[in-house]
Amino acid sequence: MIGHLETIRAALFPPPRVALRRERWEAPDGDFIDVDFAGDGERLAVLFHGLEGCSDSHYARLLARALPEAGWRVAIPHWRGCSGEANRLPRAYHSGDSTEVDWILRRFSPPIDAIGVSLGGNALLKWLGERNHDAKGLVRRAAAISAPLDLSAAGHALDRGLNRLLYTRMFLSTLKPKSLAKLESFPGIFDRARLAASRTFREFDDVFTAPLHGFRGVDHYWSSSSSGPWLQHVAVPTLVLNARNDPFLPEQALVAAAQRAAPCVLLEFPPRGGHVGFPGAWLARRLIDFFRK
Repeated sequence: MIGHLETIRAALFPPPRVALRRERWEAPDGDFIDVDFAGDGERLAVLFHGLEGCSDSHYARLLARALPEAGWRVAIPHWRGCSGEANRLPRAYHSGDSTEVDWILRRFSPPIDAIGVSLGGNALLKWLGERNHDAKGLVRRAAAISAPLDLSAAGHALDRGLNRLLYTRMFLSTLKPKSLAKLESFPGIFDRARLAASRTFREFDDVFTAPLHGFRGVDHYWSSSSSGPWLQHVAVPTLVLNARNDPFLPEQALVAAAQRAAPCVLLEFPPRGGHVGFPGAWLARRLIDFFRK
């Protein structure tokens, strides 16, 4: 229960907003993303947000203030459709979207410190593993916060009991309307009735996320997009920070997913913190200390 309280408290009581500057970037496939910036430090930190998050999420507000005060410029790229305006193409974003991570990071001049939160952390870790030593040409250090290393375990955890009432219902309350709006622009890309009837992540990902992004179904999506198997191939010094009481990913699945991590991956699994519910001052200090090395 404490994990739920820490998760919810962090979202309900966010830090104050900071002034952001927005740029619109044209994607290689003709779509676009919006990128928000804070600070003007010499060092750059790129923050990939979580599912249905944005630059106004509580952790983004926190880091958009703390990192510039410590000398960083912060860039917060939005996943497609998350910046307040629908994207152009018949696609959205997903937990394993390492191709998106790659072109975004290559728009910046290295060296970059990269941060991913929740879904963004999973996508970043997968990219780091796929790129292996090549990633060192772009990213100096990386950190993943509350990343769902095993998407199948996380999906099953979110689709049952209190999690389904507290979190899955909340996420689907925005994902489903956005998806149905996409169907108006691109008729036939998925089954409207099945999506409207979906009540779990498994159902939603099977009818929408998987087919729109080239997966055979939800099991193929979850298995091939999980970042845990890629941790053994990471070559960039990387902090993986997950609370053991994170309601999104059971402790047993967390430990199992990370057991073959590369030596340069620092695994920190504190007992408390929920899902991205770590105390703000502590989280900011931990990231700054890690990136200053």
